[in-house]
Amino acid sequence: MLSSNQRKLITQLSKKKYRISNKLFVVEGKKVVNELIASSWPFQNLFTTEDNFHPDAEKLSLEEMKKITHFKTPSPVLGVFILPEVQKLLVEPITIALDGVSDPGNLGTIIRLCDWFGLSELICSKTTVDCYNPKVIQASMGSITRVRCYYVEDLGVTLTALQKPIYGATAKGDSIYTAKLPKEATYIFGSESHGISAYLSNHLNGELAIPQFRKGSSMAESLNVANASAIFLSELFRSS
Repeated sequence: MLSSNQRKLITQLSKKKYRISNKLFVVEGKKVVNELIASSWPFQNLFTTEDNFHPDAEKLSLEEMKKITHFKTPSPVLGVFILPEVQKLLVEPITIALDGVSDPGNLGTIIRLCDWFGLSELICSKTTVDCYNPKVIQASMGSITRVRCYYVEDLGVTLTALQKPIYGATAKGDSIYTAKLPKEATYIFGSESHGISAYLSNHLNGELAIPQFRKGSSMAESLNVANASAIFLSELFRSS
């Protein structure tokens, strides 16, 4: 049976400050929990409404699972996993950086995209949503086990220190379909609402854009940042 202390802790882990103070985070969904277990990610607790899910899992009733889920509909599996220690940057040839991306679903999708294209690291500003947010974890579909998010205080200083050209994805940059996309460079994607910050724009060596093909006065205002990242990565690797 789930104790009141366990229920309180799991509920609190929806907030970043409690994840940091307890060095724990919550993962929901059978597929994602299995991905973390398969990657030997250490866990503190496993809970399930199913029989024979895992020898260390505690079985709960559906009503109990409803009390600890971070979503509207509970999954049959929930795990409490241990936050990893901060590690050094990998410095891959292609670096993807995020400046102020606040939507958990977008970050989770971008993590999944990095995984698909073979990138193992994502450098994020402190204003980017926490990668251990339950919604980010769910949207990453297990890719969080293969793509490390590295959060930095000053994104401009960190990226400049990598000694690679820095390109920003903007609405007014050169078309990615005609520009030469270096295979050793950093590509930055900004927030959903405001794009790349003015401060970070001063660190750019160039701006790149996905051109708008619809003409006239009635055009789409912008692309979702996760969709834009997918198009950028596809074009970047297509020409490799």
